[in-house]
Amino acid sequence: MIIAREKRRNNIAEYVLYMWQIEDLIRANELDMQRLRATVIAQYRQDTKTTAEIDRWYAELVEMMLTEGVRKQGHINIVRIAIMQMEEIHSRLMADPKEMIYQGLYYQVLPAIVQLRAKSAGSNTGEIETCLTAIYGLLTLRLQKKEVSEETLASIKQMSTLLSVLSEKFAAREEGTDEALL
Repeated sequence: MIIAREKRRNNIAEYVLYMWQIEDLIRANELDMQRLRATVIAQYRQDTKTTAEIDRWYAELVEMMLTEGVRKQGHINIVRIAIMQMEEIHSRLMADPKEMIYQGLYYQVLPAIVQLRAKSAGSNTGEIETCLTAIYGLLTLRLQKKEVSEETLASIKQMSTLLSVLSEKFAAREEGTDEALL
């Protein structure tokens, strides 16, 4: 909750990846609050008030996952909305002739995006979500201590750079400091 709030404010891409991790953590605990309290919430080691807030946050996430039908897979609406906002800002940046740096980064990443989308035929995800999914996949592979090719690492690095710039633009829009994106 504390980390999510901070990431949401400072780096929307990290926020989405963090929330995907939290969703998977909740699923690993079978959406059971007792298990979450024992295996996750207890690890935070916070004062009573903060622990109660964290507990409430996890309970709300569990409720969202249940009511939104994402018990086994998929993402809760607050995360999907964040991704849609990122996609919308991406589209605006691509249409803005003053955003040549962003557009250059995008065109460097585009071949990897096309390749990933071809592998997930039938998937109707946007380009930014494709990048996020690739990065999350890398994180998962690293947790499993699996080998990752240099080519994949290079593509992920480019995607990370694109998402970093997009996150900066997102934060500027949220703060009202980028008039072109308001």
